[in-house]
Amino acid sequence: MNAPRKIGAGAANDPAKVAAFAALFDRHPSSALIANLDTRVETVEVGGQVFPLTLNDRDQRGNCYICRPSAAYIDYGLEETRHFVSHAVLRAATRALIRSATPVLRLSGLDHQVQVNNWLLSTNPVPSLDRANVAHLRDTLLNAHPDRAIVLRSLNALADAATMAALRAEGFTLLPARQVYFFADRSDRPRLSRDMTRDRKLLDDTSHEMVGNGDFLAEDYARAADLYAMLYLDKYTPLNPRYTALCVAEWHRAGIIEMLGLRERESGALVAVTGMFLSGTTLTQPIVGYDTTRPQSEGLYRMMMAASQRRASEEGLFFNMSAGAAGFKRSRGAVPVVEYTAVHVRHLPPSARGSVAVMEALLRRVGVPLLERFGL
Repeated sequence: MNAPRKIGAGAANDPAKVAAFAALFDRHPSSALIANLDTRVETVEVGGQVFPLTLNDRDQRGNCYICRPSAAYIDYGLEETRHFVSHAVLRAATRALIRSATPVLRLSGLDHQVQVNNWLLSTNPVPSLDRANVAHLRDTLLNAHPDRAIVLRSLNALADAATMAALRAEGFTLLPARQVYFFADRSDRPRLSRDMTRDRKLLDDTSHEMVGNGDFLAEDYARAADLYAMLYLDKYTPLNPRYTALCVAEWHRAGIIEMLGLRERESGALVAVTGMFLSGTTLTQPIVGYDTTRPQSEGLYRMMMAASQRRASEEGLFFNMSAGAAGFKRSRGAVPVVEYTAVHVRHLPPSARGSVAVMEALLRRVGVPLLERFGL
């Protein structure tokens, strides 16, 4: 497979959106917004760009992976071995390897962290950073939080090659995390695959009522959170962020996410929903949900994905479709790319530095081949 063409970072943080995001966590405890998360939210400005920050302590148990690398690499890693069900020996070996890495990750200190550009989403598009900005950011955070690892998620070589190079040059280690899927056709008339054409026709012909961003009612937020939970928590894994109705409502009202849904005309209830996050020219879809008790032939998930993909095409946006559902996304024009987490631990004890070096070697030599082979 040919490597996808680099597109350059299309992300850009809106300072007003960052301020609104941080203000929410001044008004509400983090667990009221994301039920399986305990974190502190601050902001930092570097080179004219403003970033949200999260701070977490090593003794905060139970946090989901968006703020806890041990949950991402150990708990979520074990969960993802379900994809190896037809490869029993490989599954057993992979689970044993992941479990054996638990002491290494504990010594790394990565759970005791300050995380940059953490919007508390599965995918946080990263604004471009040159080497001078990376150095300034690193030194600012080292002065403010000298005992914490510095973490930056959601980097990939397709969108962030220059930023990744700057991070490496300033002492960051890039740890492979997962494989994501990017739809980057920004032409006026993108080539539609057969599946994309079918999905759009399904959306255009649906008997459900389309609910636009300005049409959400107060009672829709609880239903939206329930639909998300049906898909991402009940069907996939409870390790995903548990966004509450309060979170969906506050993020939407503050303009942090844009909402779209389908409403059953007879009952008036939402049957599918998506929350989209726009950063510069990069679109992500952190909230997707549908009524999983309804017939799969309705194509509710397909329609929500088609709506976001159509928007990306019409507005010339890069669409980071995040991880999972590899075959579905490939058949709709998305290309795979390995996503990385950048970490800086050179200021931490030798045990932390050595542990991160071991993690980097294992993930590069074992993790990346598994990601690419199984589309994780």
